[in-house]
Amino acid sequence: MTESVSLTVTGMKCGGCETNVSTKLQAIDGVLSVHASSKDNEVKVEFDADKTSLGVITDTITDAGFTVETA
Repeated sequence: MTESVSLTVTGMKCGGCETNVSTKLQAIDGVLSVHASSKDNEVKVEFDADKTSLGVITDTITDAGFTVETA
């Protein structure tokens, strides 16, 4: 089942940060697309929920050195 999520991510300051986050997320089996924006502090991810989870995605962003804001 395909899901889409938009996460508020702080700590991204430049295009290099966007690329870092995108590359790490795209390496996860089941991630279909990633759009990271340092300007908007946002990462949009489309993923196959049968292969990965939101927890894996947020842990990957955190492990890359960024903060995922929760509501």
